[in-house]
Amino acid sequence: MMKFARVGALITAATLSVPALADGSVEAGRVKANTCMGCHGIPKYNNVYPTYRVPKLGGQHKDYIIAALKEYRSGDRPHKTMQAQAASLSDQDIDDIAAYLEHAAAHDE
Repeated sequence: MMKFARVGALITAATLSVPALADGSVEAGRVKANTCMGCHGIPKYNNVYPTYRVPKLGGQHKDYIIAALKEYRSGDRPHKTMQAQAASLSDQDIDDIAAYLEHAAAHDE
C-alpha cells in the first residue's frame, strides 16, 4: 500500500510541475532577457531607424510579451530587428522571458 502511495505522490508532483514549466521561469528568463535589455533596458532610449521610443518592458503583462514575441517570430508583427531577435526563440524561451519581464521592476531595467 505504501508503495502505491509513493508512486501516486510522484505522479502528482510530476503532473503539478508541468504547468509551472508552461508558465515560464523567472530565473531562466532573467538570463534569456539579457539581449532584450540592450535596448529595452535603457531609459528613454530611441531607436535610430525607424525612429521611435523603445518601450519599457519591465512590469508588462506576460501575455502581451508572449503574443508580441510570437508575432515577431512569425513575421506577423513588423520590425526587422525584433523579428531577427525572436526568430531563434523557442516557445519555452518566450515563456521564460515573459515571466521575467512581468516580474521585473522598472528600476531593474
